[in-house]
Amino acid sequence: MTLKEIAELLEAKVLCGQDRLNEEHETAFASDLMSDVLTLGDYNPVILTGLCNMQTIRTCEMGNLDIIVLVRRKKASEEMIEEAEDEGMVVMESDFSMFKACGLLFKAGMQPIF
Repeated sequence: MTLKEIAELLEAKVLCGQDRLNEEHETAFASDLMSDVLTLGDYNPVILTGLCNMQTIRTCEMGNLDIIVLVRRKKASEEMIEEAEDEGMVVMESDFSMFKACGLLFKAGMQPIF
């Protein structure tokens, strides 16, 4: 599934990384616990989270994860967007709940990591 398809499916606003929207991604992971995100090892899934602060960006940087979908109507700060842009990340905002976003992605063929 392309990042553009993900954005359309989740009715998400793409805040940064528009130049990467044609990239294909097969897996996703949803969590508000950044300690869980750090356990993903070599995977590079689409991360869905309602945690909307600099910790989210920093954790994804440390874990070499670069696609973040903020759910539950969370709005990224300018500082978050600037840091994500500097790191070449894709950040989106969706008004959907995490449950709905995950369900839609799974139904469309996105796979879980485990």
